[in-house]
Amino acid sequence: MLEKREFYINGQWVQPAEANDFDVINPSTEEVCAVISLGSEADTDAAVAAANAAFDSWSQTSKEERLALLDKLYANYKARSAEMAEAISTEMGAPMALAQTAQWGAGAGHIKNLMRALKTFDFDQPLGEHAPGNQIIYEPVGVCALITPWNWPMNQVALKVIAALAAGCTMVLKPSEISPLSAMLFAEMIDDAGFPAGVFNLVNGDGPGVGSQLSGHADIDMVSFTGSTRAGVAISKNAADTVKRVSLELGGKGANIVFADADEKAVTRGVRHCFNNTGQSCNAPTRMLVERSLYDQAVETATQVAAKTSVDIASIEGRHIGPVVSEAQYQKIQTLIAKGIDEGAKLVAGGLGKPEGMDKGYFVRPTVFADVNNEMTIAREEIFGPVLSIIPFDSEEEAIRIANDTPYGLTNYIQTQDGEKANRVARRLRSGMVQINGEMLGAGAPFGGYKQSGNGREGGSWGLEEFLEVKAVTGWTA
Repeated sequence: MLEKREFYINGQWVQPAEANDFDVINPSTEEVCAVISLGSEADTDAAVAAANAAFDSWSQTSKEERLALLDKLYANYKARSAEMAEAISTEMGAPMALAQTAQWGAGAGHIKNLMRALKTFDFDQPLGEHAPGNQIIYEPVGVCALITPWNWPMNQVALKVIAALAAGCTMVLKPSEISPLSAMLFAEMIDDAGFPAGVFNLVNGDGPGVGSQLSGHADIDMVSFTGSTRAGVAISKNAADTVKRVSLELGGKGANIVFADADEKAVTRGVRHCFNNTGQSCNAPTRMLVERSLYDQAVETATQVAAKTSVDIASIEGRHIGPVVSEAQYQKIQTLIAKGIDEGAKLVAGGLGKPEGMDKGYFVRPTVFADVNNEMTIAREEIFGPVLSIIPFDSEEEAIRIANDTPYGLTNYIQTQDGEKANRVARRLRSGMVQINGEMLGAGAPFGGYKQSGNGREGGSWGLEEFLEVKAVTGWTA
């Protein structure tokens, strides 16, 4: 068992101000894999003070200086890929094949793409020929609190930390206490890269503790949070008294609209996407809307795909889904599956309980409900597990109405071989992202949502701008 009680503050690994041990559980085995400390207000204050002290000098560094350090970090991240994949797999249950590719790779991709955005970003720009002497300057927003989730640890840590570093901000990172090991390894990489003391700080803690201390702290200029909509609302309220910037990437309930002319792999692709990462993705296509003429065939295909989806422990090789992250998450999913049954949805695959022979670990049966209507709980609440709801529709207008009838607006999906229809529907879907026919977002594309899926954007130049203030100066000498 690992003992990881220290925090990274002002360029050093330090003991917590007060002892407050917290067990990190391996969700495949339900056994303790590590012990960390949850921070106190004294730890939070020390980290914020270090970030404040470092801000003036770091904010004045050149683009070239920041790029040089980020390049060293990128090299460290690649060199320690095996360690990072193992940490992610152990702490949150991603199967090794997923941890070694998508989970680790998301971090690598974001480091590379944000470095590319920094290279081409113009921090000083003239307003225009109509206003000589007017200069627009992009400056770092200040000291940032970065609060990240457990489901895609390095995806979110990299999106926030690298963008903040590139912008010239200093920061305090609070990773999820459920999956802290990968973030602590990342902190080691930052230390090895040689970033100045105080620029990056890490304090472990839970939401009510360190999370609330950071979001309400008078010396924090910005909070960037990824997690549940419920928590995002609480953070926004807590941050309001100090009128700090709050950037939120929250929940989703993506609709996957499958038209009758979709390609033959569309349904299979949609089910697998829903189950990827054991359904623990905010942008998962969890509502499959199927045109009536294709509906029965789609339900049959989805049932077969679910039946063929294997479930196993995270540490072994193979194409399977792992456990969900915790006992609390498992129980939440079971409650919602039961709710689907009680409200009259037709269970065609999976269901309550654990897969056969898997008595230990937080394993969920890959589950598909048919004959769902959009008023059912399973169609409205984010389940965050391998649970798919299939809803029939009769027209393009009805599909758009159902897709948009949700408090969320993160990612929607369209499956059709009619390009004009795909474009037309994409324009009308109220979400920050729309993916057509399985095409993934390109490197550096903006990630974020509408409505209760949050505000702001992460990734590429949009992610960099989240951490910048805009200053207008007159009388500028060219």
